[in-house]
Amino acid sequence: MGEKGKYLKWSGHTDVGRFRSNNEDSFLALQVNGEGVFRLGKWGQAEMGDNDFVFAVSDGMGGANAGEYASHVVAEQITQLFPKIFHAQAQGMTLYFQDVLSELLSNVHRDISKMGESYLELEGMGATLSLCWVRSDRLYFAHVGDSRIYHLDQDDSFKQLTIDHTHIGWLKEKGKISDYEARNDPRRNILQQVIGGKTQHLSPQFGELIFDAKDRLLICSDGLNEGLMDSALKRMLKFDTPIYKDESNVIAQRMVDESVHEDGKDNTTALCFEVLDLG
Repeated sequence: MGEKGKYLKWSGHTDVGRFRSNNEDSFLALQVNGEGVFRLGKWGQAEMGDNDFVFAVSDGMGGANAGEYASHVVAEQITQLFPKIFHAQAQGMTLYFQDVLSELLSNVHRDISKMGESYLELEGMGATLSLCWVRSDRLYFAHVGDSRIYHLDQDDSFKQLTIDHTHIGWLKEKGKISDYEARNDPRRNILQQVIGGKTQHLSPQFGELIFDAKDRLLICSDGLNEGLMDSALKRMLKFDTPIYKDESNVIAQRMVDESVHEDGKDNTTALCFEVLDLG
């Protein structure tokens, strides 16, 4: 379980952008323990103790308000599942992170697909999901779509942990095109995997990371990286800048504001967090 000598800090922010009428992005920050699940605010800190933490960004899509609804369905499913994990562990069951996250994504995919098939106004409804689950010194992640998870370590290495589920993302991962070419290819936003939507066989990406003190994570919707290069994201996430100071000085909001200023064609969301030693 969690470690008594560590605490976690986070900040999140979302913006509708300059041209959209509604925000189809949503982000989620949860603290989970034996007593239940607790939604966290947009920024703050908490001791690790015997707590798990879940951070997620979802970008919805579909006609009318379907995209907005889809991303909120994803958030609600996550909120309902994680307390069951603690209950199972309390009964002595051994759980494997990929099994847990795979079940979560299967449940959400099934529910959103059914809604899209059952209601004309929700036809084609879908969502991306990039999720991080923090347990003690481990971070587990699950990913579908083209939202992203970035990792900045104490050696100043900044890496995108997720692979965009697009043909362009695949070409970039294989080294067949450059970052610049990927950013400017008109096909970059055509998704091959999405929760719900038209995806027949969901094939999520799962990963695990040893989470050292001073590591920082960024989860974002594609609106953020449309406006900001990876080099700008790294600069803004650097360790000498606090995750937050107060309500008016929050890394996630500064990232989103700068991206919207540079581009702003899409909804834009950033969620940052780090684990630090107490004392």
